[in-house]
Amino acid sequence: MMHLRTLIFTFVIFPGMLSSAAKTEYMEARKPKKDVLSFPDYDLPADPDPNAAGPKADDLPTCLLCVCLTGSVYCEEVSPEMSAVPTLPKETAYLYARFNKITKITNRNFADMGTLKTIDLSGNLISEIEDGAFSKLLNLEELILADNRLTRLPMLPANLISLNVNFNKLKTQGVKSSTFKKLTRLAYLYLGNNQLEAIPQLPETLRIVHLNNNNITKITDETFCKGNSTYYIRANMEEVRLDGNPLMLAHHPNSFICLRTLPIGKYH
Repeated sequence: MMHLRTLIFTFVIFPGMLSSAAKTEYMEARKPKKDVLSFPDYDLPADPDPNAAGPKADDLPTCLLCVCLTGSVYCEEVSPEMSAVPTLPKETAYLYARFNKITKITNRNFADMGTLKTIDLSGNLISEIEDGAFSKLLNLEELILADNRLTRLPMLPANLISLNVNFNKLKTQGVKSSTFKKLTRLAYLYLGNNQLEAIPQLPETLRIVHLNNNNITKITDETFCKGNSTYYIRANMEEVRLDGNPLMLAHHPNSFICLRTLPIGKYH
């Protein structure tokens, strides 16, 4: 009986077990393996450093920073900040470099720029101008240096017609008495809102002179007129401003008799 059971297990049950195991192994082999995707290790661009210094205005071409038209260059509120006068195209006649951070004008800035007729550098931080910076610009007619930090004036070109240095820190010792007398074409002179204590010699060609809001305390009969001549008339002078000075005009009745009109403005 025992031999019969052994024969049944050997020839019937055991082959079935082998078949089932083989089937299971076959099914395991048929299961697809999951592919693992791998990505290359690309370096992502680093975030820009907000403290990193960008290009300086001095390192960039002028006509990339400014608007250059035929004979005119406009460099107003330039970004990145402009701290020096840019190199100008040779044919430049009109330069407008307002509201920047220019601090100094050197003799090199306008060397060989004889074509310049107008220079406007108002609204900068200019505290120093070398003496020869403008003197050789024989075609320069209009110079605007308003709203800067000047304490003295340099030599000025001989053919200048209009000079505006309002809102600076000019002092009497920084303006030579003969600075304007030699300018035989000067017609418009704006010296308002400075720290002048005296009026420099004025050329006969002047039509308008503004000296308002300074520290002028005294004028003489020679300031505008010729004290020794009652017939002298200053025919060209159209407008004088002296308001905002510690000056009593009533104390100087003969100082304006040669003028066609009295100084304008509010006086105490």
